[in-house]
Amino acid sequence: MKKSGKNVENARKKVEARPYKLAEATELIKKTHHTKFNETVELAVNLGVDPKHSDQVVRGTVVLPHGLGKAVRVLVIASGEKVREATDAGADFVGGEDMVTKIMGGWTDYDAVIATPDMMKSAGKLGKVLGPRGLMPNPKTGTVTFDVAKAIRETKAGKVEFRVDKAGIVHCPIGKIQFDGAKLAENGHAVINAIVKAKPAAAKGKYVKRITLTSTMGPGITVDLLEAETLAAAA
Repeated sequence: MKKSGKNVENARKKVEARPYKLAEATELIKKTHHTKFNETVELAVNLGVDPKHSDQVVRGTVVLPHGLGKAVRVLVIASGEKVREATDAGADFVGGEDMVTKIMGGWTDYDAVIATPDMMKSAGKLGKVLGPRGLMPNPKTGTVTFDVAKAIRETKAGKVEFRVDKAGIVHCPIGKIQFDGAKLAENGHAVINAIVKAKPAAAKGKYVKRITLTSTMGPGITVDLLEAETLAAAA
């Protein structure tokens, strides 16, 4: 079995075997940073749901107060006056059938895709291309809409989508390791709050079972569940 590197071991030693308040955890994750690149920081939230049942799937979006720390390239698939509206709102790429054809041809230089409802007949062909990347427009996430200006603003402001995986865990980025710890904590609270509000009516028993904060190459830090329970009580 391959032994962990010295930097990894030193990072792990800084984390105590106890739950941390989110504000503590975000400061600690910065202290464990030992790589030369700006790592992504994310929350992994273990939920008491069974995703095999459609009525227990947890999914939603949240606009992070401080964004994700990167410029988001937005592609809008629209027609008519919505093309100009999307351009005026700051979309990086706008088009109709031409964009669908371009994507089918292997083009991938975009981070988010928004489509108007009237273009979904054409955009629907992109499921096999955009689906695996989590970029397929969907009314539930606000990416199929006639209000393209609002969708563009939210996406560029740091809107992220979350969805529970087969193991009952939601993985959601909350920023970059170079963020201020307080800003990471605020983004984290926004994500936890959104997940709590997305609790399915069919979910029984303890909903949020475990929360872990981690970075791309860093150790996992257990987050105190009391914050999630407080948010749940206020929801």
